[in-house]
Amino acid sequence: MGSQEGPARPVSTAAPKGGIVLFDGVCNLCNGIVRFVIARDPHGRFRFAALQSDAGRRVIAAAGVTGPLPDSIILVHEGRVHVRSGAALRIAKGLRFPWPLMFIAIIVPPILRDWVYDLIARRRYGWFGKSATCMMPTPELLERFLD
Repeated sequence: MGSQEGPARPVSTAAPKGGIVLFDGVCNLCNGIVRFVIARDPHGRFRFAALQSDAGRRVIAAAGVTGPLPDSIILVHEGRVHVRSGAALRIAKGLRFPWPLMFIAIIVPPILRDWVYDLIARRRYGWFGKSATCMMPTPELLERFLD
């Protein structure tokens, strides 16, 4: 699942107010998380792209990331790349109440948070399944996805 979060990496591209959420486009859990975030982000602060898409690859390249990244959820926000539990908590922080309360878990050492995150990420296909293709947004949501 990649290395520990460590220091966030700077990104040279301008991002939307909430950031860009990169996700595994064929993972049913990841697609469900994207739908969950959209439903709780009424101001449309987050934008999305599948990791497998050209847009996702462009965001990663613009971030200057050369090492391995997790293949589940990544957040590019305010010039930084956040991975694993750090990304998930920062996404929750940007949602409507009560979800920002989850950000208190950031005080838990990353090694413990990421252990739980990795446990779920390793088993996500077995538990939630996998799609043959990446998620296609509805016309109403198309503006929330990078192309």
